[in-house]
Amino acid sequence: MNLANGVIDQLETALASPELSKRAELLRQVADLFVFGSGKFTEGQIDLFDEVMSTLLQNIECAARATFGSRLSRLPDAPPRTIRLLAFDDAPEVAAPVLEHSPRLDEVTLAENARTRSQDHLLAIAGRSQLTEPVTDVLVQRGNNDVAVRTAGNGGARFSPQGMSMLVKRARDNGALAMCIWSRPDIPRETLLKLFVHASEMVRCKLEAADPRRAVLIRSAVAEASDELQMTARVGSSEHARAMAEVRSLHSGGILDEARVLGFIGERNFDKTAIALSLMSDLPIGAIERALVRSEPEQILILAKAIGLSWDTTKAILTFQRGSAPEAKARLEQCFASFFRLKPNTAKAALQFYRLRERAGQGAVH
Repeated sequence: MNLANGVIDQLETALASPELSKRAELLRQVADLFVFGSGKFTEGQIDLFDEVMSTLLQNIECAARATFGSRLSRLPDAPPRTIRLLAFDDAPEVAAPVLEHSPRLDEVTLAENARTRSQDHLLAIAGRSQLTEPVTDVLVQRGNNDVAVRTAGNGGARFSPQGMSMLVKRARDNGALAMCIWSRPDIPRETLLKLFVHASEMVRCKLEAADPRRAVLIRSAVAEASDELQMTARVGSSEHARAMAEVRSLHSGGILDEARVLGFIGERNFDKTAIALSLMSDLPIGAIERALVRSEPEQILILAKAIGLSWDTTKAILTFQRGSAPEAKARLEQCFASFFRLKPNTAKAALQFYRLRERAGQGAVH
């Protein structure tokens, strides 16, 4: 293809000249030609543009590269080698428009860029309309707080279980990140609940340290706020509503028993497990949810013993959230000993105390 207006001749002249302004001007003309004809070129013609553009980009000043990259950033047929050069440019102002918008950058290239470039590059990637799991894995692992917040707030981002776990860990001491996670519709409710519980405990400790004289008032206020957040999450969950209808039906029919609870745990169904334990123990659902995700197992042991669950089912409840790490196994051995030492009457008395405390605080929520 002959580029219009003798661009090939101009290219040879520009490359032979030490004046960068000639290259910049020629790059602008080539960009004009490509943008005007975008969508009509053959692969061979795009390859020719790619060769010319990538050659002209060498040693061009940053401002010219940035303007050029911005013009090509949204074109679906933009020359691929040129787009890659722009995406990996050391200057964020050059790379950012391409990283955020170019449909020519695939998953592998984006992940490579996120592993090797600056935080500004990562921040641009985090703003893409669609982000796949391999890319968000790198963004969450390597990105700073700004990158993590923008990634979590991106409705087009998808997260692997490992990426989500890391994101939640980072959110424990980052309020802005926690809010982004709370607002995502694709985050499991038990993951949200972990954040609620951890954040409320963190806020409570900080407030009590600042003013120990108001500890009782602070605990009450934080608990109320946490309960409201939990309730909002439940009300907005269609999955929770379906689980509630199913488990309530079993309970009213007199067939909600230990075997059903074990089945819900086997399904990894957090909502059904929590609702079943709530109905069987006559405890508010919020209290059960918090007990399931907290690190301390005492309340679960008391609840299980009081309603007559076996150790096998109790063990399944305890390991539902905590996995099988060495420290978890050691704690499980301690729980085993505590469970068999605990007398049913003692457990029932403690459960009654929990009921009175929860209902005095916010009323029964079933």
